[in-house]
Amino acid sequence: MKGKNYYIIIFIISIIGLIIVQYQYLRVGLNLAKVQFNQKMGFAVNEIKDGLQQPNELTFLVGKAITSDDSFFKLSIDSVQDASSYFLNDFLKDKLLHQGIKTDFTYTLYTRDTINYLKSPISFDADDELLEYPIVLEGYLPELIDKKLILEMQFKNLNKYFLSQLNGLTIPSILFLIAITFIVIWVLKSFYGQKKLITITNEFINNLTHELKTPVFSIGVASKILQEKTNNENKELVNLIRNQVEKLKIQIDKVLELASIEGKKSYIKKYIIDFKPSIIDIIGEFEQIAKLEDINFISETRGDKYILNCDPYHLEKATLSLLENAKKYSKGKIKIIFLVYKSNNKLIISVKDNGIGISEENKKKIFDKFYRISSGDIHDVKGYGLGLNYVKRIIKFHKGKINVKSSIGHGSEFIISLPLEKNA
Repeated sequence: MKGKNYYIIIFIISIIGLIIVQYQYLRVGLNLAKVQFNQKMGFAVNEIKDGLQQPNELTFLVGKAITSDDSFFKLSIDSVQDASSYFLNDFLKDKLLHQGIKTDFTYTLYTRDTINYLKSPISFDADDELLEYPIVLEGYLPELIDKKLILEMQFKNLNKYFLSQLNGLTIPSILFLIAITFIVIWVLKSFYGQKKLITITNEFINNLTHELKTPVFSIGVASKILQEKTNNENKELVNLIRNQVEKLKIQIDKVLELASIEGKKSYIKKYIIDFKPSIIDIIGEFEQIAKLEDINFISETRGDKYILNCDPYHLEKATLSLLENAKKYSKGKIKIIFLVYKSNNKLIISVKDNGIGISEENKKKIFDKFYRISSGDIHDVKGYGLGLNYVKRIIKFHKGKINVKSSIGHGSEFIISLPLEKNA
């Protein structure tokens, strides 16, 4: 439960961090948009000043409106001013669009003595916060009234306008953030669902193996008693029963050991010890097997002491498991080379055989729990795909590494590397 909360906290912090980063990017983007807007307005202002500087149809009409001269048109001065207001609005809109500015605006044409000559056809509310751009006109119009004439443009909701300009960044960022959140939630949900399923499966296997130990023990006791009382004709049959019961007991113990390691309820206890005597015991035990089964077993140990911080019992079992695998997966005249030495403050344990070998594809999977290679003749070997998984877990528990060198038809070499204690 603590691990689950830990991942959830990291996820929440990460999402908050992403939101903060996106917000900072948005702020930077808004500032850049404002700078770009001001640059565009600078160009637009120059175009507006140039367009209103010389006499033309627009300035002629605006001139009649600001001087209240209705002598040229057969219209009232109010109508002339209204027409001027619309034509000037269209002119300003065209110049803004030419610079890529597409937002609402108003304008006022006035002089310093607060006389307002023209206003835009639309207006903003009095409460609106406006951004103002005053343009001091030159040429024909100010000369017409002999006063300094100012065309002031006002804009509102610029943040909304700037955000619309950043939609190419903000909208994808929001969509990606939502997608990431959804995917991470789905992955976490799947992960904890799988973890719960694995836990239930392990508990079931653990309980089942514990239940199996009782009848296995009873069969073992019964077969031992039967072996003592049986005649020579049935001894071979009793020995077969005892051998199979022993194999079943070993498999049950493996399952229990793996379950205890996965459930973090392992009784593995590490302490500093010279592992050399254990290596000698392993060699002695396997030499007896080699003699009985006519195996060419070559062993060599280099160095006096192998000081490790380890659990010798489990480390011995892991090493013997590699030797047992070398025996099981070999054909014809079996040859196994067992080499132990020290290198770069590491204890190296090498188990090399002349067996059927392992393909590159399967080398990546052989340490997975329950995985067994189905190609070649390897399916003839009994097992449940637990041995190498157990070995890897034990080596990892001891902060070591295990590697394999192999190719089809050329045997395999498993190399364990374990950290030696300093000054060992």
